[in-house]
Amino acid sequence: AGGFLIEEPPFIAYAPNITMDIKTGIGNWSDEEIIKSIREGIRPDGSIIGPPMPTMHYKDMSDNDVKSIVAYMRTLKPINNAVPKSEYRMQLPPIWVDPVGYIADISTDDPAYPKYVASTLGHCDSCHTPRVKGKSQYHLVGLGGVPFVGIFGLNITTVSSNITPHPEHGIGEWSDEEIKIALTKGIRPDGRKLANAMGFTYYNNMHQRDLDALVRYMRKLKPLPEG
Repeated sequence: AGGFLIEEPPFIAYAPNITMDIKTGIGNWSDEEIIKSIREGIRPDGSIIGPPMPTMHYKDMSDNDVKSIVAYMRTLKPINNAVPKSEYRMQLPPIWVDPVGYIADISTDDPAYPKYVASTLGHCDSCHTPRVKGKSQYHLVGLGGVPFVGIFGLNITTVSSNITPHPEHGIGEWSDEEIKIALTKGIRPDGRKLANAMGFTYYNNMHQRDLDALVRYMRKLKPLPEG
């Protein structure tokens, strides 16, 4: 039903209502319109969806995966919940990407599959990559250090971790199994719990194949020291 606040220097964003409610949600959007909003960041009225919607990641999502998301959204109970409009202190582009055509599934054996899971679907690098004026610094992918104040309405402030394979500042000394436990249970190798902002309650339902892909993705990141 939306409504929680995500506030950063460039914007004050309210998660929209994506239930099938006709008046306050997306119940009157077609499947094609929902897909366009996910992969291109464009609403049916032509307006641009701003951050933190990860359009630049979702644009590479396969047709079958984005259709699966739509199928899930169609099952959501309609909830009448009017959400405030987001406010931006940054200039939004006229479009994020060129119109997205057909995108085939990527094989789980494809060397690009780990990045597809981690970046396109999970957009891990959105939270775990430093930003300057709202723009991710992709030469520092995985370094972390991004503060999130009151994230998801949890009343906490958290800072994203270094998930590169740096042996001291990152997860280079963690075993594959320890990484998976952190992803799915929210527990570090030393027993400390991760902040609830990390989606381990969702990742706990991931297929083992996809967890393995996430580990392979992180292992291949450039080891980056903090500071």
